[in-house]
Amino acid sequence: MKNVILIGMTGSGKTTIGTYLSETLGYGYVDSDSVLVARAGKRLNEIIAEQGTEAFLDLEAKVNSEICASRCVIATGGSVIYRSAAMSALKKLGVVVYLKLSYEEIEKRLGDLKARGVAMKEGFTLRDLYNERVPLYEKYADITVELNGMSVEQCVETVAKAVENYV
Repeated sequence: MKNVILIGMTGSGKTTIGTYLSETLGYGYVDSDSVLVARAGKRLNEIIAEQGTEAFLDLEAKVNSEICASRCVIATGGSVIYRSAAMSALKKLGVVVYLKLSYEEIEKRLGDLKARGVAMKEGFTLRDLYNERVPLYEKYADITVELNGMSVEQCVETVAKAVENYV
């Protein structure tokens, strides 16, 4: 059986939706950021601060490229789309679902981006990051699910319905 891979902006709900979706589908759950943190022995923001954004993106790509799973919901980090090798590996594992939210919705949900461990170019604003990433999410997505204004339960139901023909 195929996996369900969730991509989207930081704050789009990949972890929360992924956890509930895995229960709904009767699937396992993998959070690639948690795998990265466990391997590195450091939080995301510490890795970025110590190694820099590009090295972090390379490490993130390596972790995502090495995921070996079946019948799992895989929640990825928001920056996974910056490395095509990682996305190619993930696409081979299953269906890629973009959890799409408006900029305004993302802005409401996020606090301190640096404390969250968000990989972004020096001097970038959240708006810059959003504008840069959205076309990449759209490029790699097999399915795009718009989730503006929905509760967690509605999001899970919407994503489950969107992937039912793939799993």
